[in-house]
Amino acid sequence: MRQTIIITGASSGLGEEMARQFAAMGRNLGLCARRTDRLEALKAELMAANPAIRIEVKALDVNDHDRVFAVVREFKQDFGKIDRFIVNAGMGKGVGIGKGNFDANKQTAMTNYIAAMAQCEAAMEVFREQNDGHLVTISSMSAVRGMPGAMTAYASSKAALESLTEGIRSDVLRKPIKVSCIMPGYIRSELNEKVKETPFMVDTVPGVKAMVKQIEKEVATAYVPWWPWAPLGFIMKRIPLSWMRKLF
Repeated sequence: MRQTIIITGASSGLGEEMARQFAAMGRNLGLCARRTDRLEALKAELMAANPAIRIEVKALDVNDHDRVFAVVREFKQDFGKIDRFIVNAGMGKGVGIGKGNFDANKQTAMTNYIAAMAQCEAAMEVFREQNDGHLVTISSMSAVRGMPGAMTAYASSKAALESLTEGIRSDVLRKPIKVSCIMPGYIRSELNEKVKETPFMVDTVPGVKAMVKQIEKEVATAYVPWWPWAPLGFIMKRIPLSWMRKLF
C-alpha cells in the first residue's frame, strides 16, 4: 500500500478532492500549493475526520523550480519515505495562437509542462534513491489531439506531459518504480467552473473517485471516467481534424 502520498496543487479542485479521498482511505498526505490558508483549512478538515493520519502542508509555486526540489526533499525528511507523488498542479489559461496573448499561452505551457518536469525530476530522484515509489501525472483527454482556439496551448502542454510520463516509465521499466498518467475528461473543478453546458461533464466527487481508482491500480495510462472517455479517446485519435473542431 502507498501509505504516504504527496499532492501538488492540493488547495483546490481535483487535488483537494484527491486529498479528501486518500485521507478517507487512511493515507498520510503531503499537500502543497501557493494558497497555504486553504491548505491549512483542508488539513484541519481532514484531520478532524481522520485523526489517525498524518498531514504536512507546504507553500509551493511549482514555477519556482528550486523550491520544487526543496519541498520534495523536505517531505522526504518529514515522512522518511515518499510512496506516491501526484503531479497535479496546473492551469488552463489560453488564447488562440497568433491572437495576441503569448504571455497567457506561455504561462500555461510553463506550468503544465516545464514545472511538471521539475516535479517529476524531484520525485524521481527520491524514488531512484529508495528504489521504490509511484509517480502519477495528471494530464487531460485534450492531450489526445490538437485542439483549436483557447485550448491549443493547454492541450499541447498536456500532450507533452503525457509523452514525458511515458518516457519516464520506459526508463524505469525494469525497476520497482511505477509510473502512471491519468487523463481526465470533463470533471467539474475550479479550472472549468465558468464553463457551462459542456457534454459529459461529471461532478468533482465521482470524477475524482474514478481517478483515484485508477491511481490505486497503478495503471500505465487511464482515461477517466472510463465512460465515455475511453471510447471517445479511441475515436478522437482517428477522426478527421475537421470533425474534431465540431466536437470541441
